[in-house]
Amino acid sequence: MDKKTRKVICTSFSNGKKHDFKLFKESKVRWTKERSGLTDSGYTGIKKLQKNSRLPKKSSKKKPLTKEEKKENQKISSERVVNENVIGSLKRFKIISDRYRNRRKRFGLRFNLIAGIHNYEIKINAETESRRDAEYIIGY
Repeated sequence: MDKKTRKVICTSFSNGKKHDFKLFKESKVRWTKERSGLTDSGYTGIKKLQKNSRLPKKSSKKKPLTKEEKKENQKISSERVVNENVIGSLKRFKIISDRYRNRRKRFGLRFNLIAGIHNYEIKINAETESRRDAEYIIGY
């Protein structure tokens, strides 16, 4: 997902239940040095694959987090909210949140179509917003 535009850039999926990190490793998708990845704590070990990725620090009973580490975790979480909101908007289409009961072959096509609809919706909303701003400026 692109952070600035909130558009879905890349999708990946598999048969059955599979952890996100395992799916990421199997997909062989990597990002460039200019981009960084924001992940949740389930992606422990991603630094070995992607040097420019950021994930929150975990605490334990023996080693609690310092205030600085907590602030860093909060910062990462506040940036990840955008990702979670996009995932939530994709889940409105129920194909992602519910059990898929149709032909497995077509799941990828349908999922990519949903991502395209999401991207188109963002584009339309941005155009409407810019038109509204232009009308507001002209009205003065």
